[in-house]
Amino acid sequence: MASVQRGPKGKAKITAPKAKTTPHTETWNQLANAIKEIHNHNAINLSFEAVYRYAYTLVIYKHGEMLYGGVKGLIRDNLDKLAREQIVVQFPTGATEDPMQQASEGDRLLRAVNKVWEDHCQNMNKLKAVLAYMDRSYSEQAGLLQTYDVGLKLFLERIMHSSQLPIQRHLVNSILNQIRVDREGYTIHQSIVKECVAVFLTLEDDLGKAIYHKDLEQPFLGESRIYFKTEGESLTRTIGVAEYLHKVEARFTSEEHLVNFMMSFATWDALREILEKHLITDQINFMLSGLEAMIDHDNMDALARLFRLMLKVPDGMPALRRSLKVSITQRGRRINDGSSQLSQTVAGDEAGDVDMQDAAVKGKGKEKETPANQALSAAHAWVEDVLSLKDKFDRIHSIAFGTDITVQGAMVEAFESFIHVNSKAPEFISLFIDENLKKGLKGKTDIEIDVVLDKTITLFRFISEKDVFERYYKAHLAKRLLHGRSVSEDAERGMLAKLKVECGFQFTQKLEGMFNDIKLSAESNRLYKNYISSSGGQPIEMGVTVMTSTFWPTLHSDTSCSLPTEMAAAMTSFQQFYLSRHSGRRLVWQPSLGNVDVRVQFKSRSHDVNVSTLAVVILMLFADVEDDTRLSYEQIRAATSISDVELKRNLQSLACAKYKILRKHPPGREIADEDDFSFNLSFTCPLQRFKIATISARVETSEESKETRAHIEEERRHQTEACIVRIMKDRKTMQHNTLVHEVTRQLSTRFQPNPNDIKKRIESLIEREYLARSPTDKRSYTYLA
Repeated sequence: MASVQRGPKGKAKITAPKAKTTPHTETWNQLANAIKEIHNHNAINLSFEAVYRYAYTLVIYKHGEMLYGGVKGLIRDNLDKLAREQIVVQFPTGATEDPMQQASEGDRLLRAVNKVWEDHCQNMNKLKAVLAYMDRSYSEQAGLLQTYDVGLKLFLERIMHSSQLPIQRHLVNSILNQIRVDREGYTIHQSIVKECVAVFLTLEDDLGKAIYHKDLEQPFLGESRIYFKTEGESLTRTIGVAEYLHKVEARFTSEEHLVNFMMSFATWDALREILEKHLITDQINFMLSGLEAMIDHDNMDALARLFRLMLKVPDGMPALRRSLKVSITQRGRRINDGSSQLSQTVAGDEAGDVDMQDAAVKGKGKEKETPANQALSAAHAWVEDVLSLKDKFDRIHSIAFGTDITVQGAMVEAFESFIHVNSKAPEFISLFIDENLKKGLKGKTDIEIDVVLDKTITLFRFISEKDVFERYYKAHLAKRLLHGRSVSEDAERGMLAKLKVECGFQFTQKLEGMFNDIKLSAESNRLYKNYISSSGGQPIEMGVTVMTSTFWPTLHSDTSCSLPTEMAAAMTSFQQFYLSRHSGRRLVWQPSLGNVDVRVQFKSRSHDVNVSTLAVVILMLFADVEDDTRLSYEQIRAATSISDVELKRNLQSLACAKYKILRKHPPGREIADEDDFSFNLSFTCPLQRFKIATISARVETSEESKETRAHIEEERRHQTEACIVRIMKDRKTMQHNTLVHEVTRQLSTRFQPNPNDIKKRIESLIEREYLARSPTDKRSYTYLA
């Protein structure tokens, strides 16, 4: 503005104003130059105190707005310059298909961005220090971003989200390409990728959320979906299941490493879901298609991988359990089919079977295996095969499946399924136990036998018809005890203890009663022997086993037999002695269960032969006739009064088995009513003493099985009725469904009752006035005292 001045003579004159610089402009210019020096990495030439004072002065004199805006402009200009000069020039050309060349170009871009970012952060830290007073006294009060935060926002706007330069697109594509190259097995600089990813994690959008999630994580996950979908489909077409499992598990490990060293670990959950879907869930059928081969070859490593991978997805374990059940069931059914083809016993052929101990006798040739022996072998083979199958899957469960309880449940269901299909399973298991509890069998020690029996108990648990097993076990135990063939009493009682643990004391009560009878019989025989000695003795020595009828199975209902005079006299003597000590009891003799040691004279020499009581009755008929005399089947039956079944059974033992001390006319294995028999005077044997006996435990014939099943069904009817009465006596009144459920629960330890059978038993009890229908509810029952 012009000024007016008065001269010496009072005349006025006009003068031009002097040019001058305002104090705040000068101060800003000095500060701006200092900031530019900082951007040019020349901060060492600056005085922190002087630069700080420039900013301080501007704020003090109310020029904070100018200062704040000027600083933003300088930062923005510097970022634009860096983007053009250092980043844009490193954009990949896209002219090469070579992965390593692409990785190299991407690496240069990532390094350029990292350098710009590091320089920017260092510069902002310096500016933050010299502009601290502005942040404290102006920015904070005006509600503006602090200096460092302004720098982050400007980096986001001018670099990462630049509207003029496609930096973000090239940067994200380069990061994804580096990851793709790494996944293909090439070596990259993971740390460079990690540093770039850190920029995405540091910068935030207007909502305060890191741009990493939208700008990088989402494209990364999208790229991963495509990559692993393609990889899963490709691998299943080109490699086997075991190798696929190995690669998938390795992929999970490498991807977790990738996320840890190149991305944010927060991304792992989302990436893992992608891996699980495309490499496991979508390929479950393919993975399980190799299960059979893994099991066949005991490939524990592959099975363990399969288990670990299946644990990762919701559909995995149910699918694995289903496949395991199918595998076990199919293998079990093959075992069932194999045994059923051999276990059919021809009626009447059982007499050709020799005792297991006789198999060790050295003869002049190997006897042809009879159908009964084949069936028995099939029974033992079935149990051994099932035990072997159980051992196999137990090892798999323990080693590969980490003793997972759900897998164990599936295995149990599978074993129960195919074992239940085999109606002879209870009999087979009892026969197997019988074999292992016999004396001298296979040279097993007590410890070895105990181990086998422990395994057998596991099969016993799979049986639903435990009452059927009990019936067979009782019959086999009876023969072992009566023939003195148990390996030891400790082993027998040990087995009873195992059964008691599984089923309770009621299950073994009668079995223990059988042992008690043997013990009491030994004492009775001792007293009887003393009695006979004191009274002058008798021509034959006899031992008697007194069996309580409620404990022992009724093996032979027809016990009639015409005994030789000496044997009949001995039996009468013992009966008088026993009844004199036990008044009120009645003895019913069972000659079909006994055995006799008899000396037989042949042409060359005499032999001590152990035969059944009925067999010696037959032999005695030939003692009083000429050597070449033939007796017809009808004559023998009339003279002995032995039933047809037992007579044919014992004649086969004497005339058709290994030791043929009788001759059958005509020769053959079948006994017919028209056959004749004569004493084989020319019989020879290298042994002084031998035994002729039918096999002590064999598989039942079809007819015998039907008879056994009929007895079992009858027993079940009684047990069901007793259970119903017991429950109703306690509850007094019950609704039908509740009663059926409770009866099923209580009887399930012995067998699985059919609801219709329970209903029939209820109706029978109503007819017999044990129960009555409720007058107010026809679906309820009342107990009648």
